[in-house]
Amino acid sequence: MSMKKTDLEKRLAKKLDGKLKSGIAPQRFGKGAAAQAKDKAADVPARPAAPKLVPVSCRLPAELVVRLREQAAVIDGGMSAAVTLAVEQWLAGTAAGKKPQP
Repeated sequence: MSMKKTDLEKRLAKKLDGKLKSGIAPQRFGKGAAAQAKDKAADVPARPAAPKLVPVSCRLPAELVVRLREQAAVIDGGMSAAVTLAVEQWLAGTAAGKKPQP
């Protein structure tokens, strides 16, 4: 007597389930996982932490943006370095007691 397709599928599923239950878990799972993770961590060289960069948007006059782009072309690091330098200089000036200009 032949079996129905659904019965065949159920039998295959039981076979697969039995293989999964009886099989031995590889070392990358379970207790061996922690040891392998430690080995991998030891192999990777430590990198210096990069500074966290935060995106900031603002509206500037067109003439100021043109001047800023000219300076960014000269400075190594591009626009971000130019803006960082300008803000640091401005903050240093305000900390020295100068009144900030709008």
